[in-house]
Amino acid sequence: MGIRVNFENNLGELKSKITEMGELSVVALERAFKALKTQDVEIALKVIEGDTAIDNLEMDINQFAIWLMAKEAPVSRDLREIIGVLKISSEIERVADFAVNIAKATIKIGNTKSLLEITHLEKMKELSIDMLQKALQSFLEENIIFAKEVGDLEDEVDQLSGETYKKLTAYLSEHPEETNQLVQLLFVNRYLERTADHITNIAESTAYLIKGQIYDFNS
Repeated sequence: MGIRVNFENNLGELKSKITEMGELSVVALERAFKALKTQDVEIALKVIEGDTAIDNLEMDINQFAIWLMAKEAPVSRDLREIIGVLKISSEIERVADFAVNIAKATIKIGNTKSLLEITHLEKMKELSIDMLQKALQSFLEENIIFAKEVGDLEDEVDQLSGETYKKLTAYLSEHPEETNQLVQLLFVNRYLERTADHITNIAESTAYLIKGQIYDFNS
């Protein structure tokens, strides 16, 4: 097997691990929000327990990428791809961490009457998952159009986050007895807003890989 073919195979394995990590993070976000919506502590606990698998995958990716750099001494675009994988795996791990944070917020809220309907949190979750899937597709297919679409979707999340913050703080001023749940929902609002930020970072890393120049989709 030629050196180049061997390198491409190794890089393909790295990308496969990134895909698996991304899929697990999508599942974590879906489950965390289901737990929040249904106030199901058992599902929330499973999200927290499942984070170990995502952390382990990130560790595998890091070790594999470092080994590949040491073995192949890549330069130019090849090096950019490996560094891109390292950056993207780190961002996906942060997304999974926010899913865990949402699960923990669910446990803290408990079984009180849900106030989720006064927020845009479910729409923010849906947009975030759409963003993550587009960002990963952009990376795997080297399609900058998908990367730019991620930036557009982040603007929507930011707007919904601002509106949700206003709704929750206004409700809090009138219903101080709901402080615990409202504070936790404010945290969830922040977690989803930060999730979108980290996914946008994935799109920016992908755009840099494709074009060789720095993009800022957050501006």
